[in-house]
Amino acid sequence: MKTFTSVPLPGITASNSGATYVSVQSMGRTIFLSPDMITFMEGEGNYTYIYTTSGKKYLVSKTLKSLAMNLDSDFVRVHKSYLVNTKYVVERIEEERTLKMSCGKEVSISRRKMKEITGILDHADISATA
Repeated sequence: MKTFTSVPLPGITASNSGATYVSVQSMGRTIFLSPDMITFMEGEGNYTYIYTTSGKKYLVSKTLKSLAMNLDSDFVRVHKSYLVNTKYVVERIEEERTLKMSCGKEVSISRRKMKEITGILDHADISATA
């Protein structure tokens, strides 16, 4: 995670001056992803797959925990291996303990986090409709 305060980035407009972006190396280029572009992240050891709203999947050599520390409250750790952006959760399947994301992927919820995640998502639904 990098925070850019005075460096203008072409093609990226920030709503506030302290916007946080995730930098991703892809095919010899550095791509800066805003948190709004990320649907969820999947951690595998010291590497993390980042899934975006455009359907692309990026691999970064950072742990899920290190990426999670700099993201806003819309991102929730639902499992040891998953961090989801609650804005892109479409459905919660309680019997299977999974979340269906807007990109079509399904993310597992750990048994210990199920009650907490249910409360967060139910609260998010209430505030969105009110």
